Amino acid sequence: MSSQTVHPGTGIPARRKQSAKGSQRHIDPGAEIGLDALAGHAGYAVRRFQLWIFQDFIRTLAAVDIKPTQYSVLTVIGANPGLSQMAVAKRLGIERARLVHLLDSLERRRLVKRVQSATDRRSHALHLTAQGQESLRKFKRLAAEHERHVSDKIGKENRERLLQILSCFT
Repeated sequence: MSSQTVHPGTGIPARRKQSAKGSQRHIDPGAEIGLDALAGHAGYAVRRFQLWIFQDFIRTLAAVDIKPTQYSVLTVIGANPGLSQMAVAKRLGIERARLVHLLDSLERRRLVKRVQSATDRRSHALHLTAQGQESLRKFKRLAAEHERHVSDKIGKENRERLLQILSCFT
């Protein structure tokens, strides 16, 4: 019968990590885990910030059940009535097939309508419905609240600087 090391007061078995020489060392599950080179990688830091941003956005807009991508699509359509699905997909960097599913869900909610294009019978012009326009106004107010959370987290000046730095990707 093998004995297992347990952390005092928790009943949690200690994890063991095999070292390069084959010996085992104990790892405290409550100990800080180092990031090594990740701490200096911009991509890692941006990804962690993106996760925080999306979680806060989803939490802030949970009552209206709008996800970040849906909000982006509604905002672009609202600012550019009559755009084609292809133009929206290209501008936002969304795969066409994924956009079709997003538009289907927004149509079911009566926020968006597809109108056959007057210039190209193969495509549809996208418009917000009256309900979509009213909903987008509400979503924008909630999104502004989310942006205040971002400012609270990183500071107003840092938020502005971050937007300036990232503007080359939009």
